[in-house]
Amino acid sequence: MKKYDKDFENIFGDELGCHQFLLPYRRAYLIMEAMLNGLNDEIKSFYEHSPIHSIKGRVKTPESIIDKLYRRGFEVSMNGVLELTDICGLRVICKYVDDIYDLRAALIAQPGVEVIRESDYVRNPKPNGYRSYHIILTIPVGNQRVPVEIQIRTIAMDMWASLEHNLYYKNDHEKKEEIELRLFQCSQMLVLLDEEMEDLYKELNENWKEHRIG
Repeated sequence: MKKYDKDFENIFGDELGCHQFLLPYRRAYLIMEAMLNGLNDEIKSFYEHSPIHSIKGRVKTPESIIDKLYRRGFEVSMNGVLELTDICGLRVICKYVDDIYDLRAALIAQPGVEVIRESDYVRNPKPNGYRSYHIILTIPVGNQRVPVEIQIRTIAMDMWASLEHNLYYKNDHEKKEEIELRLFQCSQMLVLLDEEMEDLYKELNENWKEHRIG
């Protein structure tokens, strides 16, 4: 991490200091992952339907934390680090759009969970076509509250976001507007796909259709 060696020393002191700082975030990750898996099992037991397809996540590395401070224009210090709300982040991939809202409702109702901010990019997509539901929340870890960022999206939304990132940042700048338009059109196709797949599932699974919790 030679690029940020001086910043690392100023912020964390040494490797032990960094480990101690990140430990509550690592614990928060495990707690949140277990909570989400528990909610998935609970919903399945009541409605014969498991909303979660998969869970991905990470705790940012020190280099990634410092890099974000520079990119966001934050103070490159511990004060700046404490402003970040996505050091611990999980991405929850659901099967259907309604699953997103069911899981969100169940998640924010859990004891100890406090919501800081929510952004619904599913019903209100970003101009480029990006869709996902973002929640910034805090959970108790020992004697402190740790922020966690949760992104909830369908399989189709996740596919688009992953490929958009890969394609957009590798495109020929002369074709930038064309690429953006085509990526947006792809996102609209996937909206229709999400809707059709969910309609099919509802027709075949009356229990979920009639007793959704969201």
